[in-house]
Amino acid sequence: MKKINIGGQAVIEGIMMRSPEYVSTVIRRADGSIENMTKKSIPITKRYPFLNIFALRGFISLVETLKIGVSTLSWSGDKAIEDDKKKEGKEVKEKTFFGKLVESVGTVFALFVGLVIFMYIPYLITNYALKSLESNQFIFNILAGFIRIFFLISYMYVISMFDDVKRVFQYHGAEHKAIYCYEKGLELTVQNVKKESRFHPRCGTSFILIVAINTIILFAILDTIIVSFYGDYSGAIQRVLVHLLFIPLVAGLSFEILKLSDKFSHIKLVGLFIKPGLWLQHITTQEPDENQIEVGIKAIELSTEYLRS
Repeated sequence: MKKINIGGQAVIEGIMMRSPEYVSTVIRRADGSIENMTKKSIPITKRYPFLNIFALRGFISLVETLKIGVSTLSWSGDKAIEDDKKKEGKEVKEKTFFGKLVESVGTVFALFVGLVIFMYIPYLITNYALKSLESNQFIFNILAGFIRIFFLISYMYVISMFDDVKRVFQYHGAEHKAIYCYEKGLELTVQNVKKESRFHPRCGTSFILIVAINTIILFAILDTIIVSFYGDYSGAIQRVLVHLLFIPLVAGLSFEILKLSDKFSHIKLVGLFIKPGLWLQHITTQEPDENQIEVGIKAIELSTEYLRS
């Protein structure tokens, strides 16, 4: 069978796997049964080759991945709520328009809170800490970047203590192990998957860290140019608004770096570069049990089934 690149994401009590042609989300229901949602999904950059340009394709792929990720996470969450209601003897109702609206507002609010915590507050702290050095944009962005990374790691560590999140992180580990087993061309059995590493260089956790590092470098250069021509920023809010305009570029470049780091991970220097992302996965992945591994195997089989037909 032809080998292809696949990627995935842990969802609530399950795993989503994405191949070049299909997205398959497999979950474990409360009664122990397995349920899946498999859909055909051709990447935009393959449907429209003119968009397959360096950095631009990375940003487009990221937006597409986020859209699929939110959709599958929502589906798995709805199923988990159904199971909880059945357990309590309550009627399971279809989600209303108002319910969907509240969910959308909640997502937007969560993004806003993330923006405040990981961009606005680090800039605010740095403004106070470096009042006399505001014009030195390299020092400013290095300090703000380290504060952002500290917040990020602290956030991941704190949420990893919650039981529900631990379950998701176990499925994350199962996802990585199953992908490693598939990439090595081994038979997808629980025992084979169990032996593989839960740390994968092509992981969303590593991507987030690469983005955080890239923002330090790119924003330092950008701010130096802006301040040279227009003077210092009036405050943290203005800096955030300007930097938001360049997030697509940062995301696109980070996506390209992630792909290259995975491709050349056998080179010693590249191996050293990707280590911080792998270290961070000690928090965001946990060792899965056999039931979770079975879900990961099923997700790969369903997303690559077309190759066997």
